[in-house]
Amino acid sequence: MIKEWMWPTFGAFLVWGLWGFLPKLTTRYLDAKSAIVYEVFGAMLLGAIALFQLNFQLDVNPRGIALALTTGMLGFMGAFFFLTAVSKGSVTFVVTLSALYPIVSIFLATVFLHETVTLKQAAGILLALLSVVLIAA
Repeated sequence: MIKEWMWPTFGAFLVWGLWGFLPKLTTRYLDAKSAIVYEVFGAMLLGAIALFQLNFQLDVNPRGIALALTTGMLGFMGAFFFLTAVSKGSVTFVVTLSALYPIVSIFLATVFLHETVTLKQAAGILLALLSVVLIAA
């Protein structure tokens, strides 16, 4: 049985997989700073489409707006660091190491949101860390 969250999760998996690969090609033709500007233009295009779909009626909540702006800035900084890394290093290693970012999210979720990590999930995290060691070797 396919659950409601599975298709968008697969979409994220596929899109982020492409997102991790295309910067290596991009930085063959552009420096990282130029590439990030073009990436922002691409994001603005999708933002404009979403704004149109919302009939230009955005939710307004100061805390939500601050968190969304912060998320956007962090995403931009992460993308810039990623572009810089793949322009200088191997996609295989850069993607693998940077793909471990959920460990930071999981840690923050356990500390601040009091979410729990099962023993099986903890084992998965340790195996993910081991993958970096194996790929780097």
